[in-house]
Amino acid sequence: MHPAFSVLFLTTLIGAGQGLFLALFTVQVHARVGLLPPVAQPSSFYGWGSTIAMALLVAGLFASFFHLGRPERAWRSAAMWRTSWLSREVIVLPAFMGAVALYGLLHAVGWTPALLAQPAAPAIDLSLVVGVVGAVLALALFICTGMIYACLRFLAEWHTPLTPLNYTLLGAASGFTLAAAYAATAAPELVGFLSGWAVVLTLAGAAGRVASLWRNARLKPKSTIQTAIGAKHPQVVQKSQGFMGGSFNTREFFHGKSASFMRAIKPAFLVLAFVLPVALLALGRGEPSAGVLALAFVVQYLGLLAERWFFFAQAQHPQNLYYQAVS
Repeated sequence: MHPAFSVLFLTTLIGAGQGLFLALFTVQVHARVGLLPPVAQPSSFYGWGSTIAMALLVAGLFASFFHLGRPERAWRSAAMWRTSWLSREVIVLPAFMGAVALYGLLHAVGWTPALLAQPAAPAIDLSLVVGVVGAVLALALFICTGMIYACLRFLAEWHTPLTPLNYTLLGAASGFTLAAAYAATAAPELVGFLSGWAVVLTLAGAAGRVASLWRNARLKPKSTIQTAIGAKHPQVVQKSQGFMGGSFNTREFFHGKSASFMRAIKPAFLVLAFVLPVALLALGRGEPSAGVLALAFVVQYLGLLAERWFFFAQAQHPQNLYYQAVS
């Protein structure tokens, strides 16, 4: 498939925003049950953190409009929510953005009235309830985004539960890495906690992505060049692309890169998205260093852009059996 850069930025930016919100909420939950000292996270920590998450979500949403032929009709994409994962994503995304905005606003103004308080249990306030709703919507959004591709049976590289799993793990990993960098300036006491989570999620994402690469390398296509053109001869050699001047088929369903490029980008994104970030997170958590942790996020984000490009490019549309080769 041909990777559209608007979709690369859409999925990676929104994924980082989801992951950052989940990191903020994880800190709040741990503090509420006494696993983290409450003094380590002032209300401004959640307020500004939610602002950063919203900025990422808005940037990703803005990038998505460059992928639309008729942006003014974008609202119609929500009409098929009963059968379309894309429609469900279009519905869940603004709902999640609303939850993030409300969560950050409640903390920014300090309005967190207790809804349930018992002597032997942690108090449940409004921000915690909104956080639960936001976390559920974040996970639902990860699933919707991943299932847009996993539901396509004719693209075997995507049609696997590993697709939504990897979207979830990689988005969460980048969000927690960003949260660790943010905490280094806003709440240094949380760096160890958040960077530890970031390492765990990054390693889990690496395991999931390697598993998908291993699976895809062993796929056997159901179609052949013989079935593509309707010829039963055992030796068929393709000499022409069909449309020598180019067409929608030749532009949108094949990435146009060489086999050597595809071989080179795979280890590149594995190093950038997983190996280097883990090393930088381990280095930056000893004595909290905002610069090192910010570098970890930047490197990981660049690696995820390359990973997402490879994710789209690796998918072999069946029509490429007919249109891919050029004499």
